Amino acid sequence: MLNGQEFKGFRLPYFKTRTKRSEVITGDTATPYEGRMGDLPALTVTAERDGLLTLVHETMPETLTYETWEKFDAFAEHKGFADIRARHEGRGLPVDGFTERYSRHAKSLIAVGSGAGSDRESGLETEFVALENPYTFKGDTLPVQLFYQQKPRAAAQVEIFERAPDDSVSITLTQTDTEGRADIPVKPGHTYLLDAVVLRPSDPETGAIWETLWAALTFAVP
Repeated sequence: MLNGQEFKGFRLPYFKTRTKRSEVITGDTATPYEGRMGDLPALTVTAERDGLLTLVHETMPETLTYETWEKFDAFAEHKGFADIRARHEGRGLPVDGFTERYSRHAKSLIAVGSGAGSDRESGLETEFVALENPYTFKGDTLPVQLFYQQKPRAAAQVEIFERAPDDSVSITLTQTDTEGRADIPVKPGHTYLLDAVVLRPSDPETGAIWETLWAALTFAVP
């Protein structure tokens, strides 16, 4: 696991206290994963059979305090929430010194041998599902579907990070349709990270006024 942006950052060790759920899925079998405190890399898996392997990782919520409105506004607008000012003011919230609560809901598709198999919903509160296997399909656009609380999430912004073989990264945006689907342009030899954020009011008992849930999907195209 990396903490950073655009496929760059520093590696994070395994901390049970920061992990809400971690699983390895092969076929119809989901196996809970628990590493040792401080393991680096955070996750080490020995593949026992040929096929598509899915890593699922959900973090415990953490908090971030915004000292100024401008920083939160820029973040929210970048993630597709241009109406954030109206939503914020409509709730009568302060414009500085407020806290956001966030968690990550990530999946990674990995080919073992042939990589044959298919992705499926794993029950994360928000998640991407690849509707075609990126390791075996032959098209130039990979269809995916975005879910929130097990329902398709329509009209949501999807940020696409594409890393080329020379490690250069390009970023594009698209949006899901009425059924939560989006077509992702892909190229052989490239690696992809998809990102979509849910921004919702936080439970007052948490001490935060906004909560974000970050869905992520990573995969490569042979």
